[in-house]
Amino acid sequence: MFKLWVNQIRDAAFDAEDVIDEFVFNLEHKRQQRFNNLKFLNFLPVCMGLPDKLPFVNELNDRISAVNITLEKILINKGRYGMENPRAYEAGSSSSSASTASSSEPWKEKRVIPSTVQESNIVGMKNDVEAVKRKLLEGEMERGVVAIMGMGGLGKTTLAKKIYDDRDVQHHFDGGRAWVSVSQEFSIRELLLGIANCVTTLEEKQKHEFSNDKLGEEVNKSLRGKRYLIVLDDVWNTDVWRWLSSYLPAESNMSSRVLITTRNEQIVVDARSYCYKLQHLDENKSWELFLDKVGSAAATWAGLEEFKEGIVAKCKGLPLAIVVLGGLLSLKDLTLDSWRKVLKSMDWHLSQGPRSCLGILALSYNNLPSHLKPCFLYCGVFLENSKIKASKLIRLWIAEGFVQKRGKETLEEIAEDYLSELIQRSMIQVADTRVDGRVKSCRLHDLLRDLAISEGKEEKLFEVDENIDDGNMLPTSVRRLISNIHHQIISSPHLQNSNLRSLILNRAPIDGSWAFLQKYPKLLRVLHVDSMQSEFYVGLKVSIKIGQLIHLKYLCLSGFESKIIRLPPSIEGLVNLQTLDSGNQHILIPHTIWKLQQMRHLTCRFGWISSRQSMRERWVYGHLGFHNMTNLQTISLRSGYWLKTDKHLGKLTNLKQLKLLSIQPRNLEGLFQSVSQLIGLQNLELVIDYFRLMKGLLASNGGAECGTMLLFPGLESFSRHKCLYKLFLGVPIRGLPAETTHYPPNLIQLKLHYTRLKEDPMLILRRLPNLRILTLWYDSYIGKKMNCCQGRFRLLEFLHMQGLRELQDFSIEETVMPNLKTLEIESCHKITRFPHGILGLEKLQRIHLYQVSQDLKNVVSDTPEEDWNRIRLITSYARPHNKNLW
Repeated sequence: MFKLWVNQIRDAAFDAEDVIDEFVFNLEHKRQQRFNNLKFLNFLPVCMGLPDKLPFVNELNDRISAVNITLEKILINKGRYGMENPRAYEAGSSSSSASTASSSEPWKEKRVIPSTVQESNIVGMKNDVEAVKRKLLEGEMERGVVAIMGMGGLGKTTLAKKIYDDRDVQHHFDGGRAWVSVSQEFSIRELLLGIANCVTTLEEKQKHEFSNDKLGEEVNKSLRGKRYLIVLDDVWNTDVWRWLSSYLPAESNMSSRVLITTRNEQIVVDARSYCYKLQHLDENKSWELFLDKVGSAAATWAGLEEFKEGIVAKCKGLPLAIVVLGGLLSLKDLTLDSWRKVLKSMDWHLSQGPRSCLGILALSYNNLPSHLKPCFLYCGVFLENSKIKASKLIRLWIAEGFVQKRGKETLEEIAEDYLSELIQRSMIQVADTRVDGRVKSCRLHDLLRDLAISEGKEEKLFEVDENIDDGNMLPTSVRRLISNIHHQIISSPHLQNSNLRSLILNRAPIDGSWAFLQKYPKLLRVLHVDSMQSEFYVGLKVSIKIGQLIHLKYLCLSGFESKIIRLPPSIEGLVNLQTLDSGNQHILIPHTIWKLQQMRHLTCRFGWISSRQSMRERWVYGHLGFHNMTNLQTISLRSGYWLKTDKHLGKLTNLKQLKLLSIQPRNLEGLFQSVSQLIGLQNLELVIDYFRLMKGLLASNGGAECGTMLLFPGLESFSRHKCLYKLFLGVPIRGLPAETTHYPPNLIQLKLHYTRLKEDPMLILRRLPNLRILTLWYDSYIGKKMNCCQGRFRLLEFLHMQGLRELQDFSIEETVMPNLKTLEIESCHKITRFPHGILGLEKLQRIHLYQVSQDLKNVVSDTPEEDWNRIRLITSYARPHNKNLW
């Protein structure tokens, strides 16, 4: 009865929401019609008088009255059902939701994920790791297939990832490694692209243009004659191996391996693989994993012993069930009544079906605080096994209205707390972390995703197209539609007239039709179009009618291969737009974008904004530019004329990320002055227009110093930029400032590119106290010698050097870089000697040497001293993959 009553309340709320949104839409639509009818007088402001509004107001009054009548009937039913106190039916609460944080020191407010949830937990799996490693590293010389098989929740992916990242495995398979997630809905092209990204040097354009066969040939060519490891995670269909196997070299003397994780024994048989059956954890290992997850305070609690037997028995040795239950109990008070209540509730959930894991997952969901439930369920809109960018997820939550205002914190900071709590509860898994400890990407276990989809449908939060029986009909109750399977429903005429608030398209339509980009559901708040690679794709035109979507808060258009998207000037009508995201898509943006004052995130890395206003627009609106968009927190764009004319960039005090590409040299000085004012920046990326730079250099005595080159950003000090932890500087400079006060005091990650430094940068950079990641890219240093001097680089963990064409002598003195874990040298052809000081770096875990001289390789392979054995074990000659760093 309670669920029926809740559904009635929800439907009434939907009706009320529709009434208000349609009223606002119709009013604005009428205003736009009047504006268009003015023709030659359309430069005048358009106002609507009472006679124009009256019909809409009357309709609004009638519909609100109808909703009120419905609500009165529902309230009568509440008494009839005996539910005078519906709060008694709510589950779970969280003390963390009530907490607020001071914003006085933003650097200290970083949402850092606890160490207990940062990495996949492998408690109880040590023997499994060794057994599978042995099958990969030993045995037959021909290509072999090893399968890890077991039911969902046993930890197959966790085990495979631990093995994939193992140092011995990395060194053994030095010819190339690739990890691809397969899942139930897979595309052979996506799998080939996943492998190609790891083992080939193909350009992005080639990957998009090549057919599947050509792509497979390139993969085969890259792996031929090498010892490789390919991991196919979560395989459901026997066709996967049948299609992929022909592209993977099966040479008889290379001992290459393919590692598969699956629940299906037929997969094992068809691939003729060795099968390792993953077993449930025994009682001791189950309890050890639970204690690890529940936290140190609970693990030492005197009352814990009472619950040991029941917890172990109910979880039945399933690691997923154990960590989720541990995450739930870790947030409960350490009282007998509190824990007994949870376990009693778990008994009820387990009685609903034979699968204990699903019952425990459902219990954990039901115990979420009310504000976290829709956030968790919403994670089900993404493809199975996909990495979910934390920034994208947070912006979607905000656009959907799931994030509640709290004190002086921004909505993004509050949403980041939501994400942290879901991770702490083990409802969401961390995939990657940022250098400052915050979550970069996350993922959902497939069983939890199944739960999110089923509960999302039950709660009428969203509907996945694969669950809709009639491909041409859209249920009227659907508020959010997710398309995962090229479904024809997105081309249905019912779509335009629906009450959809969100349309999320994870795959292209099977017939190549893009009708949904010409006709939109009028009340949309979220339009997310991604992963649209399709061989049927011929072109794209975004309709001028997109400007009518006045409720739209989030617009993502990406993944259209190498095509250019053109947005119409009518986007000025998107007055509520908070996020415009085109990923790595080339996109042309009209200058009317400047009118959107609610914009928070403009993430169009390869986007151009046309800046020239007409005389009429200047007369009516004045100068349009960044000064209109005071809510901006993120800017990622190609530079343009607007950078020269807009003098207000430095006044965007809320800006946290600024990434500008193709900067013209003549605009550098004004840009640096603006950047010096943006003391709230956390991430800064400035890259010059390379072709204009080369043109200037060639024009000034064939490569001499260009007249536009400036000091490191201007003469202003960066000492006030206390939040700036990540800096990518791709502009020419005369030299690095000797005083460390010119640098951000908390700088952790630095990348230099096109800086054309003549003096050894290590002499200065070694003094940056918090530097952990350093990348020296093409033309960052044009000298011949580089010396890492004694006593500094105390925290440096990662050093990448690429394209330093003149560098010949690279040395590392003893006791330098005591925490260095990774050294990568790529396309530095003149280095012939390996730094001897590398032998003293005890924490060094991996070395990548790619496209370097044979002399340098010979030093590593032929030096007879015993100390070099460890260096040989951790050295790989495959291309390094560190895309996650930037």
